[in-house]
Amino acid sequence: MDIKHYMQQVGQQARQASRAMARADTNTKNLALVTIAQAIRRHQAALLAANQADLDRATANGMEAAMLDRLALSEKSIATMAEGLEQIASLPDPIGEMSDFKYRPSGIQIGRMRVPLGVIGIIYEARPNVTVDAAGLCIKSGNAAILRGGSEAIECNRALAKLVHEGLHAAGLPAAAVQVVETTDRAAVGELITMKEYVDVIVPRGGKGLIERISNEARIPVIKHLDGNCHVYVDDSADLDKAVRILENAKTQRLGTCNTAESLLVARGIAAEALPKLAAMLTAKGVEIRGCDETRALVPEAKAATEEDYYTEYLAAIISCKVVADVDEAIAHINQYSSQHTEAIVTENYTRARQFLREVDSSSVMVNASPRFADGFEYGLGAEIGISTDKLHARGPVGLEGLTSLKYVVFGDGQVRA
Repeated sequence: MDIKHYMQQVGQQARQASRAMARADTNTKNLALVTIAQAIRRHQAALLAANQADLDRATANGMEAAMLDRLALSEKSIATMAEGLEQIASLPDPIGEMSDFKYRPSGIQIGRMRVPLGVIGIIYEARPNVTVDAAGLCIKSGNAAILRGGSEAIECNRALAKLVHEGLHAAGLPAAAVQVVETTDRAAVGELITMKEYVDVIVPRGGKGLIERISNEARIPVIKHLDGNCHVYVDDSADLDKAVRILENAKTQRLGTCNTAESLLVARGIAAEALPKLAAMLTAKGVEIRGCDETRALVPEAKAATEEDYYTEYLAAIISCKVVADVDEAIAHINQYSSQHTEAIVTENYTRARQFLREVDSSSVMVNASPRFADGFEYGLGAEIGISTDKLHARGPVGLEGLTSLKYVVFGDGQVRA
């Protein structure tokens, strides 16, 4: 295959389809989404079989456990994919929405209209559910999508692409509105991230190495986060039962996700009581603790933490731990070591909770809740195309509005500028 020629063709088709998508009305887009959801439920067995083929190949190639977890589908996750599409269909359509109108002294009326970005290239590893989430969000937001999944999920992604095209066809929308790149050749990624004439935005989802490469080499704007070094801070006014429950979910529910807790901070005033309970839960769940000297004095089984540990996204059964003086030191520690993804405070003190929300510089900040909630589906976005830790255009889980931009619109009645 001539990769350059193939990707140019994909780009041309996407650009043409994006114009049809921008014109599509809400009912048409919703019909496509609901039809895809129905097809996913109807073809559950075929999707599980395709996914099993991917898992068998990945296992034989020695893929690590965290990546296998991301790759695996289940009846529950397939149902969640379909539900996510239906939730997207039920959301208000942002396209064409006009707001912020005001009259100027000249008599003209100025406002803003929400419009699609155009063509969105999504590059991702392992998770086949991204194929459906990205397709659904791009369809509803009136964009065309070029999806380049990892080679480890190629069978499942191809099966899902057929179901997406089934929904697009039923709604009278172009199949090229959602294209899954057929080749697993890495050269396709290099072409995709430099096709400025066809692609408007790139969204990379995957490991730090992939995202760094895309960020460095792309000639197109990128919506991204590099890693998820998320923190849970247990304040000295925390309810300990809440703290144990939140940390257990934050660290042990799933190890391989970007919203999994990788660092635990405990206020010195509660450390002697709290740390042994928290550590007992973590140890029972098979989690290795790497802590500061104060942590190790209270938790003998903890290993010594290095400076690098506090920066690390483990994606494994390991957590760093540090005893801090108070909420001020916790905030300072988080703002130094965090990847600005998601942080949580456990506290019954309203003033400290508000301070934490205001001063922690991350895309999601939570009070008395697990950072595992940092997810487009949980936020009511229907799904997410990614989580952005950048500060411009979109921040946090990127749903429908994150895939749009605003243009100015002006209404007049014959006015001319003096």
